[in-house]
Amino acid sequence: MGWSIGFDKNWNRDVGYGVPAFCDHPGCGKEINRGIAYICGDDIYGGEKGCGLFFCEEHRDFYNKRVNGKLEYVELCYRCGHYKKPFKPSPEHPQWVKHKLTDKSWAQWRKDNPNQVKILREGIKNAISQTKKNT
Repeated sequence: MGWSIGFDKNWNRDVGYGVPAFCDHPGCGKEINRGIAYICGDDIYGGEKGCGLFFCEEHRDFYNKRVNGKLEYVELCYRCGHYKKPFKPSPEHPQWVKHKLTDKSWAQWRKDNPNQVKILREGIKNAISQTKKNT
């Protein structure tokens, strides 16, 4: 079974190696995907060890973490490695937003989720206007 596209109810966003994304470390911006290879906690949704956010190689490291009384060596983001609250997730990648808003495979989703479609479209408008202000 693959993990190409799924949904994480905790973070309310699409996940999987088929979902282009940005590293969730503040200010990073490196392009990755939301597959298991990039997840904090080495397990879907972060498992019992991590936050379930996604980080590039530079922003994940191996830490000793006690889980159910057992010490484990696990790949985590800085905050989870130091028992702190998670970072805020990064914004959606424009490539993914465009795919969800235009690809025929997402037509039923768009029909069933008009509020989410509106939010994605507003996000694109805001990003475009911000880009214009910065140039």
